[in-house]
Amino acid sequence: MKVQSFRKFAMMLLIAATIVSRADAAKADVSADELSKIEKALPKQAAAKPAKPRQILVFDRTEGFKHDAIPIGDKAFELMGKTSGAFSTEVSHEMSAFTPDNLAKYDAVLFNSTTQLKFTDSKQRAALLDFIKGGKAFIGIHAASDNFPTWPEAVEMIGGQFNGHPWGAGGTGRNEADGWAIKVDEPAHRLNQSFGGKGFVLKDEIYQIKGPYSRDTHRVLLSLDMSKSRNQIGPKKSTAAHVSCGRDDGDNPISWIKHYGDGRVFYCSLGHRKEIYWNAAVLEHYLAGIQWALGDLKVDDVPSGKLAKKSEPALSPE
Repeated sequence: MKVQSFRKFAMMLLIAATIVSRADAAKADVSADELSKIEKALPKQAAAKPAKPRQILVFDRTEGFKHDAIPIGDKAFELMGKTSGAFSTEVSHEMSAFTPDNLAKYDAVLFNSTTQLKFTDSKQRAALLDFIKGGKAFIGIHAASDNFPTWPEAVEMIGGQFNGHPWGAGGTGRNEADGWAIKVDEPAHRLNQSFGGKGFVLKDEIYQIKGPYSRDTHRVLLSLDMSKSRNQIGPKKSTAAHVSCGRDDGDNPISWIKHYGDGRVFYCSLGHRKEIYWNAAVLEHYLAGIQWALGDLKVDDVPSGKLAKKSEPALSPE
């Protein structure tokens, strides 16, 4: 065997071993009670029949804040794929996963609350963006938008960047169950089917988004219902974590889909709290969005701002 071929083979073995060890670690970090809750909440069937077997690389590396829900999310996506038959997953946190040869095995890359990833290697940058531009998929969960501080092309790919979380994971704090008011921007859209045509209140950490976010390029699915007083929490002192309290345009998106080259991007900022991964409506929303990104679920994905007829949003209850 030639030296170059041997090195390539050894690298593939290392990546495979890392994936196995990450799966074992995630299993150890999920309690039996948490596992049971996830299993009960999972969609029992795919939103659409896969055109072929689909495989997703779940990437959970953190170079900044590390969410304790990451192992829960890893397990939830693994079981979601198995239970529905929509896809299979492999988990990694090694940057060595980002080579053209390795990515060729996958239909999508899913960033599960990754934080502050720099991608300093130009070859790894090219591998990721070429993978998506070439017709594959990127799926971002929660802190997936808290990355690429010096890589604007990747921020453009995702469609926006973390700019603080004025709406904290503890909700409004008025009582134990008091969460934030969430608007379903298009109640009849196939990817929002799980919400039953109604806005809702949910306790989770909601991100403020800056950068290349626009309804002229994104199909917005969920956003904060800023007509509700609970979401209008007033200005806070600027810090690294809390820059301000809401975009100047009042448009604070939570979930969207968009195209990038020939590829597809699905992002949802929900997922800070562990119980999000046993919220049946959110899991079904995830599954539908993932299957759209994989190309198996066909839906209207014209950007919201370019629709000839705008849908009436479903506001959250008072």
